[in-house]
Amino acid sequence: MSPDFLKNAVVKADVVEALSLIPTESVHLTFTSPPYFNARDYAHFPTYQDYLLFLRRTFSEVYRVTKPGRFCIVNTSPIIIPRPSRCLSSKRFPIPYDLHPILTKMGWEFVDDIVWEKPEACVKNRCGSFYYHRNPLAYKPNPVTEMIMVYRRSDNRLIDWNIRQYDKETIQRSKVKTFERTNVWKIAPAKDRVHSAVFPVDLANKIVRCYSVEGDLLFDPFAGSGTIGVAAIMAQRYFLLIERNDKYVERAFERFEESRDLTSDVLSPRLLTLESLKEWSEREKTKPKTGSPGPVHQKNTHTRCGNEEARLCPAT
Repeated sequence: MSPDFLKNAVVKADVVEALSLIPTESVHLTFTSPPYFNARDYAHFPTYQDYLLFLRRTFSEVYRVTKPGRFCIVNTSPIIIPRPSRCLSSKRFPIPYDLHPILTKMGWEFVDDIVWEKPEACVKNRCGSFYYHRNPLAYKPNPVTEMIMVYRRSDNRLIDWNIRQYDKETIQRSKVKTFERTNVWKIAPAKDRVHSAVFPVDLANKIVRCYSVEGDLLFDPFAGSGTIGVAAIMAQRYFLLIERNDKYVERAFERFEESRDLTSDVLSPRLLTLESLKEWSEREKTKPKTGSPGPVHQKNTHTRCGNEEARLCPAT
């Protein structure tokens, strides 16, 4: 059971600060793509080691808030930093391969690697000049793949134990109707008029339906424009998102409204500030550990907090 105040909440705050206020073992599934190292306008770190330290701090907290035996799925890829001049070479950083030992050392158990393959026409052409000169040693392929690494919070119990925590009706409704037979998923990238690097909803839907159960709380600490929230709404799950960028948060709420038009009686998304999250977290510490989780589909009695000074929205 996840705390009610986290359900369908978007926290506009720094990710490390917000994570420290989320109750332990609250989240069923995390699916996220960390910010690219100094490759976009929203991520700037002094050094690559500072970037990896930031990821270590973040995923250590993700481990704490994840329920035992549940999954954390991370989408990353090697990133190219363009060369500053023709006299210098570009630099490529192997993010998934540097992040993997960081995660396993903190307790995440490696489960699977999924390769997300994109159409070649969608990626930047790196072999254009090589096509003409064909000089040995100068070959550079076009990177059409990203890694989706699947980890499980360590637990001595088998997955069967996690499944038995749900009633038969919930498991039946959560059955995976279509799935990929291999670990190579061919999905075209998505475009958004606000965010420059969004998840395809199709990719998020596959992850959500394969690695969570109806009514679960899905988490994205780097939420961007809210694709995980959209996928959660479509699959009758709850979501918890953290994002500090104002324009991305606003875009996320627009997308939630569009998604809710396709469903019925979905719990309305709510905006929380760091201060309101802290207040809810303190309340949760004094709350009696009783009650049962409510249904995913509820009447639309919740309201969205429209700005940072807005009053706290009711959690139930």
